Amino acid sequence: MAVVGARARRYGVGMRYAEHRPPAVLTPWVACTWERRDGGDGPVRVLPDGCIDIVWTEGRGAIVAGPDTTAWLARPAPGVHVVGVRMRPGAAPPLLGIEAAALRDDRRPLRALWGDDARLLEERLERSDDRRGELLAALAPRAAAGGSPDALVQEAVARLARPRPRPVAGLAGELCVSERQLRRRFAAAVGYGPKRLARVLRLERALAAARAGEELGRVAADAGYADQAHFAGDCRALAGVSPTALLA
Repeated sequence: MAVVGARARRYGVGMRYAEHRPPAVLTPWVACTWERRDGGDGPVRVLPDGCIDIVWTEGRGAIVAGPDTTAWLARPAPGVHVVGVRMRPGAAPPLLGIEAAALRDDRRPLRALWGDDARLLEERLERSDDRRGELLAALAPRAAAGGSPDALVQEAVARLARPRPRPVAGLAGELCVSERQLRRRFAAAVGYGPKRLARVLRLERALAAARAGEELGRVAADAGYADQAHFAGDCRALAGVSPTALLA
């Protein structure tokens, strides 16, 4: 996910969401930090983005949210502060100590991965006035110890994020690996294969263009869909609703 400065959005009447740049030292792993305060206006549809998040919820502790293959509905409680770190596609395993495929479409307590370190972090987060800073401080030594994300996967992700990326076979050829090796390394780093990530990123680009005011037929063509019906069908498959319903 491309993050430019801090982005703030309001959903309904009482929900506010904002994203913030990570410090430069963590940018190879972290896409952004984010926070949300909820007014209890109803469920929020969370779309797949190829990322893994660490999410702390006030009074409930921290979880790891794995890479989603389809959308799901979050049901935030009124007045609750939620803070998260969103890791770049393919960049989470060195920080978490687990392959991404094990977390696909899963939510599990951070304590299951970090043990007492997670318990102590949760205690600090409950007391802290800078919860995003606490999360980043917990990740910094793990980034230093765990090493950089898989460079081949990161290059593949960057190419898939471009408009009209190459098919998987062509992408593997450009990177001088077999399709099988590319898929295997993607599963370990991202959580699913390059073909699905390409679909997820294409939908993300199309929806961003539609929110900017482009007509849906043009959006579909520019994003690389065969036609508007193809765009609508893929949106239903990944997001659970049509583009029109989602944008509304």
